[in-house]
Amino acid sequence: MRKIKRVVNIGGVLIGGDNPVAIQSMCNTDTRNVNATVNQISALEDAGCEIIRVAVPDMEAAAAVGKIKRRIHIPLVADIHFDYRLALEVMKQGVDKVRINPGNIGDKERVKQVVDMAKEHSVPIRIGVNGGSLEKPILEKYKSPTADALVESALGHVKILHELDFYDIVVSIKVSDVPQMLKAYQKFDEISDIPLHIGVTEAGTVKQGTIKSAVGIGALLSQGIGDTMRVSLTGDPVEEIAAAYSIQRVLGLRQTGAELVSCPTCGRTRIDLISIANEVEKRIQSIKKPIKVAVMGCAVNGPGEARGADIGIAGGDGVGIIFSHGEILRKVPQDKIVEELMKEIERL
Repeated sequence: MRKIKRVVNIGGVLIGGDNPVAIQSMCNTDTRNVNATVNQISALEDAGCEIIRVAVPDMEAAAAVGKIKRRIHIPLVADIHFDYRLALEVMKQGVDKVRINPGNIGDKERVKQVVDMAKEHSVPIRIGVNGGSLEKPILEKYKSPTADALVESALGHVKILHELDFYDIVVSIKVSDVPQMLKAYQKFDEISDIPLHIGVTEAGTVKQGTIKSAVGIGALLSQGIGDTMRVSLTGDPVEEIAAAYSIQRVLGLRQTGAELVSCPTCGRTRIDLISIANEVEKRIQSIKKPIKVAVMGCAVNGPGEARGADIGIAGGDGVGIIFSHGEILRKVPQDKIVEELMKEIERL
């Protein structure tokens, strides 16, 4: 059962409580290039991204945040390291959340300035603990980014904000080692009501990173842990959104878009099922309605095995069949099977 956390409002997107697990991504453009960044965010919006983050390495990038914010339609998060002045500037520019570690932006007075500005503008703060950038004393204590090290770091940053009477907080505890990542999030979840941003950092390329993220993020979500998430991939950020929705859909957390189920083929298969499945998968990507589409190799077992599908096809010898919820609708020539399937999908 999902633990109910305090609710945090990120530019109109509520996380925590019983709200859906929000899907995030991060631009890989130069934030100072406003047009390129806005174009990428627009593509991410179209893909279903609900919160977007941009890097803010200097004051020029901080000034660009306001221009970007005015041209997009989803909440904007600024990713900041070390320089508290960048946090102050992006909040003036209208950013919806800042990702920062209070412990590495200077003395308490500088942290207080950031917190005071966040209170004034109602801007939440995400404490982003990363296995690759733990504080030196903690790393010396634990020797490596263990789960205990990650949680101790997160709690230390939380304490700084709580001492300044600031509670509008989100925490992430990311590491590329999936078992340690799981242990860290599980431990923090047990002791805190702060909403969690979950993910596997430095997960890898689209293929490998999707697998690692599905295992790590999926395991947490299946335990009711996580209030917002990002699938981190080396590639087009739009791929992150597709992977995130797939993970949530498999777990029954999202009921949007078309889901493809297909058999692995066997000796009974008499059609080129692999190419057909790939073609169907490509053609149903734009569907927003929550439907399940099956592509099965044979008419013997196909309809029965995929009886939960809203619509499906199964190959035969010279002809194929179209079925729905296990019931055969009609036979069609094999070379027309994909086209006829798409017609049936359009009718749904």
